[in-house]
Amino acid sequence: MKRIGITGKSGFIGTHLANNIFLYKDKYELIDFEDSYFQNEEQLKSFVKQCDVIVHLAALNRHSEPDEILKTNIRLVEQLIEALETTISKPHIIFSSSTQEERENAYGSSKKKGRELFESWADRNKCGFTGLIIPNVFGPFGVPFHNSFISTFSYQLTHNQEPKIEIDAEVGLIYVDELVKQILSIIEKDEKSIKIERLAETSRYKVSDILKIMESYKSDYIDKAIIPELDSNFKRNLFNTFRSYIDLNSHFPFHYKLNSDERGTFVETMKLNTGGQVSYSTTNPGITRGNHFHTRKIERFAVIKGAASIKMRKINTKEIFEFKLNGSEPSFVDMPIWFTHNITNTGQSELITMFWINEFYDEKDADTFFEKVE
Repeated sequence: MKRIGITGKSGFIGTHLANNIFLYKDKYELIDFEDSYFQNEEQLKSFVKQCDVIVHLAALNRHSEPDEILKTNIRLVEQLIEALETTISKPHIIFSSSTQEERENAYGSSKKKGRELFESWADRNKCGFTGLIIPNVFGPFGVPFHNSFISTFSYQLTHNQEPKIEIDAEVGLIYVDELVKQILSIIEKDEKSIKIERLAETSRYKVSDILKIMESYKSDYIDKAIIPELDSNFKRNLFNTFRSYIDLNSHFPFHYKLNSDERGTFVETMKLNTGGQVSYSTTNPGITRGNHFHTRKIERFAVIKGAASIKMRKINTKEIFEFKLNGSEPSFVDMPIWFTHNITNTGQSELITMFWINEFYDEKDADTFFEKVE
């Protein structure tokens, strides 16, 4: 079992890396790290002594004074190196740098200098070091106006604001889960050499083309409840990023239009511009289904008969969202990725629920991880 430490664990990439590590508790142990350790020499030394691998993500990337970015990021690297040398600790260091190394700005310069300092430490101590040159990263739960223009556009479109393009450049991108998988692959190999890896972008688009796709998500999904076309991994990842910024309490449950006459009622439950799988379940009174989460799948629960409570909670958080649905007013709730969720029959009769998911079930790659909502 490898003991992994992540500096910057509470940040965008750090959160996704930590979440993925928690999925493999039989292989990895995550060593606790808090940003305050950089202000406490003994805690920092204790941290590095426990780690087989340290992924150094902690960095300052925005500040009104560029010199502060440069000084802060170099100081963090120097503090780690000092703690490593004082304790004679030799973990494999994985360092996140950026394609901004090639630009003459404070952030890029700080990353290049930090990488060089770690290379010298690894060479002196015959340790493993991997410097990652990473393209623009996007994904769910990033901070708008900070982590990525995609985070900003997602927040603006889901909160009825109008995005504006500052520079309509062509941008190379990598989805955060794709980045995490590459980091975990490096951890698995655990090579003792000094390597610099330039990670390949997994997609390349003009900013205006991405905004056009996202505007269609708002028009189709937010306004009309239509699942958009998801004919590539990029579009699925972009959609999952987009919908992670929706205010769940104001958007769900989404009520269907009932078309009723003397014959009964007709309800259009799902409109799709994409494929996937539709199924249904019956649930007896008092029974709960689910208590699991997905990291990529898009899933819709539509209650068409009976009464139900749908609960969900973002993993590693405490807030529980609850939505009450009833077949007398057919409605649905969509499950965000990384939210564990369940559905309970709260009525006195049989509950009938329709389910749609954007991909066929594959027992070898189910993307289903069990964790109780409460």
